[in-house]
Amino acid sequence: MNHSIIIYMLGWIMNIEAALMLIPILTAVVYKEGIISCYAGVAVVCAVLGFLCTRKKPKVRMFFAREGFVLVSLGWLVLSFFGCLPFVLSGEIPHFIDALFEIVSGFTTTGSSILPEVEKLSKASLIWRSFSHWIGGMGVLVFILAILPMAGDYDMHIMRAESPGPSVGKLVPKIRITAKLLYIIYFCITVATAVFLLIGKMPVFDTICMSLGAAGTGGFACRNSGQAGYTVYQQAVLSIAMILFGINFNVYYLLLIRKPKEAFKCEEMRGYLAIILIAVVLITVNIRSMFPSLFLAAHHALFQVASIITTTGYSTVDFDKWPEFSKCIIVLLMFIGACAGSTGGGMKVSRIMIAFKEAKREISTMIHPRSVKVLKYEGKVIGNDTLRVLNCYIIVYFMLFVASVLIVSLDNYDFTTSFTAVAANFNNIGPGLSVVGPASNFSMMSYLSKSVLIFDMLAGRLELFPVLVLLSPGTWKRG
Repeated sequence: MNHSIIIYMLGWIMNIEAALMLIPILTAVVYKEGIISCYAGVAVVCAVLGFLCTRKKPKVRMFFAREGFVLVSLGWLVLSFFGCLPFVLSGEIPHFIDALFEIVSGFTTTGSSILPEVEKLSKASLIWRSFSHWIGGMGVLVFILAILPMAGDYDMHIMRAESPGPSVGKLVPKIRITAKLLYIIYFCITVATAVFLLIGKMPVFDTICMSLGAAGTGGFACRNSGQAGYTVYQQAVLSIAMILFGINFNVYYLLLIRKPKEAFKCEEMRGYLAIILIAVVLITVNIRSMFPSLFLAAHHALFQVASIITTTGYSTVDFDKWPEFSKCIIVLLMFIGACAGSTGGGMKVSRIMIAFKEAKREISTMIHPRSVKVLKYEGKVIGNDTLRVLNCYIIVYFMLFVASVLIVSLDNYDFTTSFTAVAANFNNIGPGLSVVGPASNFSMMSYLSKSVLIFDMLAGRLELFPVLVLLSPGTWKRG
């Protein structure tokens, strides 16, 4: 285990977080809020610790998969620990577990909240919550890779550990340039979203918060009414933005280098858009009688489908009041999630599609035992190693899911609450159903349940294995 490179990189994470806290500090200055000292104090501590950890470059800058998993997990824990301190110091969220829940929900782009009235927060804290979505959407370590050159291709282990999806590859030969391209695309679509919201006359502060949340596919609102108070146009812009950020960023790169045919051949993107279309049509038909027009029914169906499948968690209506059929579709979308290589969470469309193809092949093999069928996805042959990792992921996913539901059920809420609370946080969505529905929050949960849900949010965002590797005793043994 290369401890020196891990400490060095953690130092950079603290340096980056100190710099990022300038955003809420400047917000506090603009709105003349006394909370500035809390953010400034934490920023100084981060900067000092970061300087101490990075003042001496490690002699050996190489690391492998184990170090990559450990670094990513520890990095997100460090980021969350310091990120929640301003909430505690200001007294806006006095209990540490509550504050940690809130900021982990932000960085993992989950959007679950323990706050019954978000408008009571200072503007600085509202910006920090929403900005945490944007930071966590692409990943802070991916950002570090964009600015900090590493040795050879060893930094690929960080990219694979932090980026969501069953497989991560390079857009260009060098990882550093790949990371830069990802952030440039990410930034440009975020700005475009903000521009269209401003054209629709959304207030500037709301525009910033909503754009950052849509980009990171997080779900924090800056109004108690969520997104219900915005105009149909503004809601439509957010719907389109959420869908766009749920697409694999490789598609945008192909469009950027003028290869539209290759971009639109993306099998996962076509499957993702097909799922959205089918879900919207089914829900629209099911909820038609609840709205004055077919257009409004389709509009709210599209918004909620886009919000849930991309694991954003925004809501224009209380979908917990929808018919059971629509709610079942919503829950299924929670598990499917967005595309690999996007800012969305969930199991990912690619995993679902590969699993279906594998099941189809196995059934065909049972019917024709002597036939040899090659499993292909996106025009490439899927190897046994990929299938082994996929099957392992699904098994571990449901083991952790069941264990979490059992622990959360100790709070003695109804099954729908316990089940969807875990589903919403494990898949980084935000709102669930029943007691934790879109019109409610997670404040009533016990601290044990909140701790479990914090673990679920981190495990879900980091695709399970980095967190499990960190907790494995074998990780810390020599050799």
